[in-house]
Amino acid sequence: MADSKTTYDRSLEETPTWAVAVVCFGIVLVSIIIEHVLELIGEWFHKKHKKALYEALMVVKTELMLLGFISLLLTFTQDYIIQLCIPKKVGNTWHPCPRDKEIESKNNYAEKYCGKKGKVPLVSKTAIHQLHIFIFVLAVCHVLYCIFTMALGRAKMREWNNWEKETKSAEYQFTHDPDRFRYARDTTFGRRHMSIWSRSTILLWITCFFRQFVRSVPKVDYLTLRHGFIMAHLAPQSAVQFDFQKYMKRSLEEDFKVVVGISPVLWFFSLLFLMASTNGWRSYLWLPFIPLIIVLAVGTKLQMIITKMGLHVQDRGDVVQGVPTVKPADDLFWFRSPRLILYLIHFVLFQNAFQVAFFIYTTYEFGLSSCYHQKPADVAIRISMGIFVQILCSYVTLPLYALVTQMGSNMKTAIFNPTVAVALKKWHHQAKKQIKESRKGTPTSSMPSTPHYGMSPVHLLHNKNHRSSEANSPQMSPMHRNYMGAANDHWDSESPSPMHDNSSHNDPFRARLGPNEERRVSSSELIPMPNLPPVRSGNERSGGDQSTDQHEITIGSASTKHFSFGKRPSV
Repeated sequence: MADSKTTYDRSLEETPTWAVAVVCFGIVLVSIIIEHVLELIGEWFHKKHKKALYEALMVVKTELMLLGFISLLLTFTQDYIIQLCIPKKVGNTWHPCPRDKEIESKNNYAEKYCGKKGKVPLVSKTAIHQLHIFIFVLAVCHVLYCIFTMALGRAKMREWNNWEKETKSAEYQFTHDPDRFRYARDTTFGRRHMSIWSRSTILLWITCFFRQFVRSVPKVDYLTLRHGFIMAHLAPQSAVQFDFQKYMKRSLEEDFKVVVGISPVLWFFSLLFLMASTNGWRSYLWLPFIPLIIVLAVGTKLQMIITKMGLHVQDRGDVVQGVPTVKPADDLFWFRSPRLILYLIHFVLFQNAFQVAFFIYTTYEFGLSSCYHQKPADVAIRISMGIFVQILCSYVTLPLYALVTQMGSNMKTAIFNPTVAVALKKWHHQAKKQIKESRKGTPTSSMPSTPHYGMSPVHLLHNKNHRSSEANSPQMSPMHRNYMGAANDHWDSESPSPMHDNSSHNDPFRARLGPNEERRVSSSELIPMPNLPPVRSGNERSGGDQSTDQHEITIGSASTKHFSFGKRPSV
């Protein structure tokens, strides 16, 4: 045994240098390949303008870096951890294996340091090594599970593309004529959701529970919720140009950044799951069913939200004009938080990934005949639940979430393309900054409480559209520099406002220009605000309900020059 131990426990002093070099070369080569693959994926996301997916990739890289740090920390501190000793009575509790198998395994390692004290190590060196490998397998399975779920969910959502194209057709405009009056119950949406069973809470929950398994997102629900979203958040004339499906895809990509990460709360639950894998607890009979129960509850709730919106349409009046207009509201969601649904899906994916990772690792490390898989029911339940929850979450819950979560009171920033989103965020930041500064100033301060006209997103977007015809204009223009300088972290708060002062002596920029140049700038860059078309409030109801003023956005063609803000008066 001594010779055998000497053979396998050689230090670097007794190891050939070529062997060390070969091992290091293999590790470095694999690391470089992984890094290059991640860079290629990131470049592809940039090329396809998938900013949200690129940020999700950065989250994955951060998680991998964190796992590497955990592995390094465990390796560095394992010699100190194994010297932590506990009484044998405490060490014989909460074991995953029966006691007879534990005694057999104890005879295979020597208790030196703690054995002299009549105690046992808190964790052995072998257990630490197995633990940090399991943590790595868990994180990789979680990331792969999220990617697989997102891929299947988006594949399911591609079926809605034909429905979105149908809204642009003349036939759709004719069949959904806003001048056409119908009874709410006679509409296709009404026949699906305004039945007798919908008035009973128990029957409503039972119907919505089974409905998620058969045509969870039919065509009529998609078109009705699309119409309700546009009426609530956009101008009515945007119904034809607005692509609701692309907006949902961008919104889902933004949410993917949250789902792919592993928060401290999830790490805490992973520790609880490890503790639950104790002999006698029969965790295989209840632990794999936790994600199933949650995902079924989420799917039922999402179906309930659609049905309740249909019932609210009927409560506002028996007759509807054109398409039944559902009203998005946070009150329909649990705790008035649509974001809570995302966190529950995040938890389900992590818990399911834990079940799969735990099964894969214990099977690989200890075999199917180990104490972790004593009964065939354990293997059957873990495998079947892992597959079923994955399919249910991908093909049912995720598409439902992508559609119904848009029915909150607020729309998401994904509605804007990246250029408009950046302009709005910087404009909002400047507005908050100037309001804060104006509050600190004296009452006689002339500082405006809102951004200058030249700082508005509309002006900036017009500046972008017209700058191609202004190649001869100075590059130091504040308007040009603020919008073109993507690397700038702030707006120039001293840019002149045409509504405040048109004189050249108060404008250092115009003082440097000639008459022709000044005329060119004022005609192209300083474009006046367009006349806003009359629109109605998104909170307006057909029954004459009360509503409040609501800021709305007209979404025109792909060009940003049609971008405008509008505040529609109450009716």
